[in-house]
Amino acid sequence: MPSSPFIRDVPAAQALEAWRAAREAAGCPWRLPVIEVAIAEAAGLVTAVPVWATRSSPPFDAAGMDGIAVRAADTLGASETTPVLLEPGDYDVVDTGDPMPAGRDAVVMREHLHYDDGRAELRAAVPPYQHVRSIGEDVSAGELLLPAGHRLRAVDLAAAAAAGATRVSVRRRPVVLILPTGDEVRPIGSEPGPGQILDTNSLMLAEQATEAGCEARCLPIEPDDPERIAAVVTAAAPQCDLLIIIAGSSAGRDDYTARVVASAGTLAVHGVAVRPGHPVVLGVVERTPVLGAPGYPVSAALTFDIFAEPLLSSLSGAPRTRRPRTPARLARKLASPLGMDDWVRVRLGVVGGTMVATPLPRGAGVLTSLVRADGLLVVPAGVEGHHAGSTVSVELLRGLDEISGTIVAIGSHDLVLDLAASALRADDAMVTLASSNVGSLGGLVALRDGLCHIAGSHLLDPATGQYTVPYVDRVFGAAAPDVAIVRLVHREQGLLVAPGNPLGIGGIGALTRPGLRYVNRQRGAGTRVLLDHELGKLGIDPHAIEGYLREEPTHLAVAAAIAAGRADAGLGIMAAAKAFGLGFLPVTREPYDLVVAPGALDSPQLAPLWSLLRSDGFQSAVTELGGYSAKEMGRRIR
Repeated sequence: MPSSPFIRDVPAAQALEAWRAAREAAGCPWRLPVIEVAIAEAAGLVTAVPVWATRSSPPFDAAGMDGIAVRAADTLGASETTPVLLEPGDYDVVDTGDPMPAGRDAVVMREHLHYDDGRAELRAAVPPYQHVRSIGEDVSAGELLLPAGHRLRAVDLAAAAAAGATRVSVRRRPVVLILPTGDEVRPIGSEPGPGQILDTNSLMLAEQATEAGCEARCLPIEPDDPERIAAVVTAAAPQCDLLIIIAGSSAGRDDYTARVVASAGTLAVHGVAVRPGHPVVLGVVERTPVLGAPGYPVSAALTFDIFAEPLLSSLSGAPRTRRPRTPARLARKLASPLGMDDWVRVRLGVVGGTMVATPLPRGAGVLTSLVRADGLLVVPAGVEGHHAGSTVSVELLRGLDEISGTIVAIGSHDLVLDLAASALRADDAMVTLASSNVGSLGGLVALRDGLCHIAGSHLLDPATGQYTVPYVDRVFGAAAPDVAIVRLVHREQGLLVAPGNPLGIGGIGALTRPGLRYVNRQRGAGTRVLLDHELGKLGIDPHAIEGYLREEPTHLAVAAAIAAGRADAGLGIMAAAKAFGLGFLPVTREPYDLVVAPGALDSPQLAPLWSLLRSDGFQSAVTELGGYSAKEMGRRIR
């Protein structure tokens, strides 16, 4: 087969239109077939024709309360001082839902009744039709109950059944087949070897399809063999309403999806101007739409949202589900490439009455960004990004009530914050601690600008030997006295090295050794400030260290790089070394503090966090991580 580079970067709207035109030219069905199902089996399906009421609900005038049915006219003049007495033949005892007896037009609640030798004593007059459900109050026979193109919910089924429906005409569920490809892909449950990955994309896309009301099935993994892939695609296409091929959509040597679609059917689009998700394939095979999804999980998930979901809604005849939107301030600067719609997942929280959005890591393979996201921010193709503090429009992935309980933390990374986030959520599902790792200094700036509730900091001031306080004074200026500082932990910082320290690294001074690869923290991180301080004491030029400019955002990322053999040493906390089974060479013991926004220390939003820090169980759990002292945890030091 000839090589298959991207055709071009097609804007998303044009790509959807090109795909629609290709489907129309190939004679793809515009709507799914109509089937008739029992009302009890119709949840989640979409009505193909209107549902009309065949009987009224309620089908008769019915008592709306437990009590007695009366003639309203017989109660005239009743009051506390001049009660009206009704003889047994002048009223009927009724329960809620009972048909109204002939000649009765009102119900008196049992709680408002007094009896005197069988006579009912009324101390207030009642108007006609009080506590009476009139025939057809809910729906009248012949009335339109549900329109065509309505996705049936539990309440819809109940209303339809009450109005006489036993069966409904609906569109059958769309069938989505998912074909994973790649020599390196292995089934979930197997143990991947070097260079191999688990087929998590099939699981994710199948669940996305199920949530969209489809029947989803995953096909066996196919290796990077174009003839085998083509045979499976040709056989699978007639069996489904949408075929999703995972991976092989780029322009590498083993990327065959576009070629297979072009040879077996019609290739409409290869390459869409969206990020992530650029190498998308859209086409038709055997009158069935085919979507080639990129292999990176974030790209694959976004591809489903942009291209698959609208198609499936159209086949079912249902309107697309539109998520609510909210304005939010960006917690940090967000750069975006020109020429592509940039879909950015964000964490959300309310700070000082204003919604704040913190961008999550951007990599197309960062699966955790999908897990942690509260919202989606789209930066249009013609915009280079947004400055910190800019107001943007965010599509909500979680409810506002959940987001309102989020504690926004920006600053230095520490495993104790991750542990606290887990403990808080376990105690109360409506409380979330959302951390963004931008370094201690970045956290203080975000706190000053009203973009977070707390900032994690362990900045060392070389001039005074103090931690955090001098930086708070500099960043906040005149407002510094209103800023609270709460001690979280003391922790051990040191060099993380391979198990057993096979290179015999003796300390900071050894980092200039030729061939020794260092991995650093980002500029503004307290750990990097500590490193520069230690290098200054030894008179070492930082740029004499190989890897000094290589940056990672967290202690765990530094540890992961060393554990994977991509670096030989990095400064970090003992708990990170312990988590990856690495060697640890102590450098210093330092405090790690939580800096609190002015006026927020006693806010109800932060109360669960302070309560957690005072608990013996949490303090014990922190100590067990290794390299931590929780003796001062929760103490206000300023």
